[in-house]
Amino acid sequence: MTDTKIIAMYLPQFHCIPENDEFWGKGFTDWVTVRKAKPLFEGHKEPKVPLNDNYYDLSVKEHVAWQAKIAKENGIYGFGAYHYWFNNEKNLLTKPTETIRDNKDIDINYFFVWDNCLWKRSWSNVSGNAWSPIADEEQTKEQRKGPQVLIPYILGEEPDWENHYNYVKTHFKEDRYIKIDGKPVFCIINYGKDIQRMCDFWDKLAKKDGYPGMHFIFKFSQYIKYPQNTFCYNYEPHSAAWNTPSTVQRYINFAKRKLGINFRYLTYDYDKIWKKMIKYYSNSCPKNVYPGAFINYDDSPRRGNKGSRLFTGFSVDKFHKYLKELYSIARQNNKEFIFLTAWNEWGEGAYLEPDNENGYKYLEAIKSIVEEK
Repeated sequence: MTDTKIIAMYLPQFHCIPENDEFWGKGFTDWVTVRKAKPLFEGHKEPKVPLNDNYYDLSVKEHVAWQAKIAKENGIYGFGAYHYWFNNEKNLLTKPTETIRDNKDIDINYFFVWDNCLWKRSWSNVSGNAWSPIADEEQTKEQRKGPQVLIPYILGEEPDWENHYNYVKTHFKEDRYIKIDGKPVFCIINYGKDIQRMCDFWDKLAKKDGYPGMHFIFKFSQYIKYPQNTFCYNYEPHSAAWNTPSTVQRYINFAKRKLGINFRYLTYDYDKIWKKMIKYYSNSCPKNVYPGAFINYDDSPRRGNKGSRLFTGFSVDKFHKYLKELYSIARQNNKEFIFLTAWNEWGEGAYLEPDNENGYKYLEAIKSIVEEK
């Protein structure tokens, strides 16, 4: 039976960078949208407030160290830290992971989760990452006349891939960077043939550097045919909830968007989705797919009335119950990791960090599960 490790997805967004200042206003971080969140209906609890108003700044070492300390103390094995390498000129939001890398006294394991896509304005019809329409709404008309593509994603060819590898290998050298059988773990959200070529190239580079190779993990999609024995992870609640709506529901959602009819938010039943996940991971999950889990989800701080998604029926006790069941299943099925959404996705209502409503109860639930084994 495998000693399954809980990996909390980690957002490095909570510090200022020039690009966010330019795109969404000086001093912008995700805290801006979190603070300004408003309830969409009676009983909707917004805004969420960190315990003791701890609106931390991840450019400060002590704040990163605090995160690592409470995570490690409460059963989190490591962070799956989002990595924003767009091209040779743009590698953004690097400060938190570089702080971990450069300070051995920050005792937390981690690996990268590469969000390999462009950044665009949320109102743009350009395909890509449109995560914060509320921030866009606060732009002036002049600002909104700016480019639709804020930062282009350029995968490039072998010289570009080597440049990217040379950066991430500065993290691979650290003992706290997670490896499987000596292979550095590197997750990639969007898969494709060119990405596979890059992975094959990186595998050769890693072997030249003395590693047995790379351990790549791709975000799973039911619509992609991956090469045999490719490792993937499920990003929950996305795959269990809104990536697989019924045909009827898809048409209803499309009509609401087009007609503007009552499309302020979509609600999902917490128990129903978790039970669906448990059934899948008990019976149907492929051997090469790592399971996903989530604490809660509510992206209204970012999306407002632009089609937010949120769950009803959440409680800390339910989270504890379902995660405990999944953790047992994962161990029995020899799963190395559970990918948990999330450590600090405050803008999506998916966070383990203590808040004013429940204190440390989310983390205490995880600690009891891990220690109970």
